[in-house]
Amino acid sequence: MSTYLIGDVHGCYDELKSLLAQAAFDPEHDRLWLTGDLVARGPASLDVLRFVRSLGPAVRMVLGNHDLHLLAVYAGISRNKPKDRITPLLEAPDADELINWLRRQPVLQVDDEQKLVMAHAGITPQWDIDTAKMCAREVEAVLSSDSYPLFLDAMYGDMPNNWTPELSGLARLRFSTNALTRMRYCFPNGQLDMICKDAPGTAPAPLKPWFELPRLVDPEYTIVFGHWASLEGKGTPEGVIGLDTGCCWGGDLTMLRWEDRRYFTQPANRGEAPDHAGRLAAS
Repeated sequence: MSTYLIGDVHGCYDELKSLLAQAAFDPEHDRLWLTGDLVARGPASLDVLRFVRSLGPAVRMVLGNHDLHLLAVYAGISRNKPKDRITPLLEAPDADELINWLRRQPVLQVDDEQKLVMAHAGITPQWDIDTAKMCAREVEAVLSSDSYPLFLDAMYGDMPNNWTPELSGLARLRFSTNALTRMRYCFPNGQLDMICKDAPGTAPAPLKPWFELPRLVDPEYTIVFGHWASLEGKGTPEGVIGLDTGCCWGGDLTMLRWEDRRYFTQPANRGEAPDHAGRLAAS
C-alpha cells in the first residue's frame, strides 16, 4: 500500500486522473490524501467531487476555503461568483448528495503512525497537535449538524486573530476556520494576519509565513498543506511541505508518494502562464 498526497485540485479533473495514472494509483490498496480546495476556478468541479466521493475510504481529505465557500453558496449565504465556475455543480441532479457528503469531511487529518498532519492552510504556531485536533473537531461537528448554515453565515471575517482557550461560540469557530483554511502570514507572537496576500519575501515587516515561526506541533510530525500556490511547493522548512502548485492557474498538479518521498507532477491542460498575483488573490 502506498500513500499519495496531492495539492489543491480546484476542479482540474483531467489533470487529477492523469496524475493518479502516472503512479498507477489503486484505490483498493492505496490511500489518497487531498489538501482541500477540490472545487472552483478549474473547469470540472462537479467531476472532481463525484470522482473523489466514489473512492470511498481510499480518500483522506480536508476542506479548504473554496470548499467552504461552495457550501455557503449552496446554502444561499454567499453569492455564486462566475469566476469560480461552480454553476454546473450547483445545478447537478446529485448536488444535494455531494454537498451533504462534502460538509461531513474533516478540516484536519492526523496519522500518528505515519507522523503526518494535513490541513488546507497549515497549523497556526499558537496550537500544539492536541489543540489543533480539538478545534478541528469542533468545526467538523457544527458543519455536519443541522445548524451548519448559522456557522457558514458567521465564518466570514478576520477577527478574532489571536488564539486563547477562552474563545467560545462562533468567534472560536471563526478563528479555527481561518487558521485551518485561510492562514498565510502571522505576527511574531503567532497572531494571524488575514489581510496580507503578498508573495513570499515581499510581505511587510514584521509578518512572516506561519511556518517560519517556532511551532508547538511535535517535530516528529510532518505538516502538509496546500492553499498557497505562489510558494510553488518551495521555501518551507524541514517538516513542512506545501503541495499547491497552481494547476488551475496554468501551473502543475503535484503529488507526493509518502513512502519513498517521490514527487509526481502533471502540467495544466490549458497551457496558461502561471500568474502568481492571481493565485494569491484567488485563494
